[in-house]
Order: sequence, then structure tokens, then C-alpha cells
Amino acid sequence: MSDAHGRFLAALDEYRTRWPAEAVTVARFLMLVERWPDPLARTALHPGHITASAWVVTPDGDAVLLTHHKKLDKWLQIGGHADGDPNLPAVAVREAHEESGAEGLRPALPRRGVIDPAWRVFDLDVHRIPSFRTTPPHEHYDVCFAYYAPEQFVPVVSDESHDVRWVRIAALDKYTRERSITRMAVKWRLLQRHATRVRPVG
Repeated sequence: MSDAHGRFLAALDEYRTRWPAEAVTVARFLMLVERWPDPLARTALHPGHITASAWVVTPDGDAVLLTHHKKLDKWLQIGGHADGDPNLPAVAVREAHEESGAEGLRPALPRRGVIDPAWRVFDLDVHRIPSFRTTPPHEHYDVCFAYYAPEQFVPVVSDESHDVRWVRIAALDKYTRERSITRMAVKWRLLQRHATRVRPVG
């Protein structure tokens, strides 16, 4: 077992403990990584393959970086294919840089137990991708990590997007009603409220 594989399994276990209502989703990821020979390759289409994405927020946590995806024609968080790279946090950071120019991202989830903050999973989502040219329909098993962007970062639109911009989390429904985005917005608000409650005074 590679170091990255072991970290991912530990991250899935920690995620299931944190979000017990999503145990079925975690089980789908475990089945994919344990039973299929190469789930990190984009050529693995049955049932699908792993992708990594980034929930990138402003330093104050009030806005998230969304891209208007060309192929899917939807506003989504930034992300993409692992292409065989088992270091999923590194994939998410790489995609954020390629699709928006982001640099200097900091993990937004606090350390918990023995889980490296870089490997703490913010959200898991399995969604169907429609056929495109010669690629048949398949599923993306997306692993999302949360990051703070540096101060005064201005996103740049890549060739993969119609647009990329900061969207205030309170106004997300003006851009998208994707179930995964709505779910992550709820999680982020819960995280912020918890951080406020435990913040020391003085």
C-alpha cells in the first residue's frame, strides 16, 4: 500500500466519522479504490474514476471561487482529473492553479487527530458525466478539499472555463443550485459557526 493510498483510506474513515449520514457515499469510494485496478485514471470509465476539487474561499470565508465550466455549462468549484496522481490534495491545488492562477492556498479545515490537515476531506460527491465526443457517460468520484486563498488574489480565466469569479456564499443560488454546491455551502457555514464558538476571547 502506498503512503498516499493509506492517507486516503484514513481520510475516508475520518470523513465518515465526521459525517455519518454520508456513510453510503464513503462506501462507494471504498469499493472503487479497493476493487478496481486503476481508479485514478481518466480512462477508467466503468463505473468511473476519481477526481479532486478545491473549495477555495476568501480569507474572511465569505466568498467561494467558482468556475463556469465550458463542457458542463455549469458554475462549479474548481477541480479536475487525477490522471494517475494518488496525491489528491496536490491534484486539487494544481487544478486550482491551472484554472484560476491561484497560488499559496492554505488548508481551511483544522487539524483533527492524526489526520494531516492537507488530507482532511471537505466533501465527497459522486456525479454522472454525460457523453462527450468519443467518451461514453461515466461517473466522477470527486474528493473536495477546502482552502483559503491569499489576500488580494484575483482569479484568471483559463481555457477550460467561460468565466471564473468570487461568489458570495450567501448569494450562491443566483449562480447555481447544484446539490453538491449547496451541501458544501451548508458545511462551510457550520464550520465557520464552530470556529466562532471556540475562538478564544482576549
